Amino acid sequence: MFELDIPGFGNVGLQHLVTDFTGTLSVDGKLAPEAKWRLDKVAEFLDVHVLTADTFGRAGAELAGINCEVRILEGKDHDVQKEAFVRELGADTVIALGNGKNDRKMLRTARIGIAVCLQEGCATDAVLASDIMVVSIVDALDLLLNRKRLKATLRF
Repeated sequence: MFELDIPGFGNVGLQHLVTDFTGTLSVDGKLAPEAKWRLDKVAEFLDVHVLTADTFGRAGAELAGINCEVRILEGKDHDVQKEAFVRELGADTVIALGNGKNDRKMLRTARIGIAVCLQEGCATDAVLASDIMVVSIVDALDLLLNRKRLKATLRF
C-alpha cells in the first residue's frame, strides 16, 4: 500500500501499478536494465501488473524473475482492455505508466497517470491524458520510491 496526501490533489491510496511494456519499460523489446531492481522494490508495496501487446514478443522473457503479473493482450481495442483492467482493480487505487495511444484511456482513468517518453517516443494522446510526463522509466519508478518527488510534482 502506498499512501500520500498531496495538497490540492488529495489523498492517494495506491495498491496497484499498471504499466505498459513496449516503449514504457523497454526499448525495442529489451527491458531497461535500471528498471529491474526498481520494479522489484515497488512490488514490495504495490501489486505490479504489466499489460502489453508485446510488439517484439519478448515481454515474458524480459520480465522473468521480476515480481509482477504479465498479461499479453489479444485481439483489438487494447486501449479499452487496459482501461477496463484499471477499472476492475479500482481506478482510485492505481498508478499507471504508458507511452502509446493505446495507453491513453488507462492513464486518464487511473488515480495517477504517468506518460513515459523513451526513445520510441510518446503519443500526444498519452501525454494529454496523464498527470505527469517523464523522460525515463527510472524517473517514473523513482517517483514511487521517493514519494516527496511525486508530492512536489502534483501539489497545487
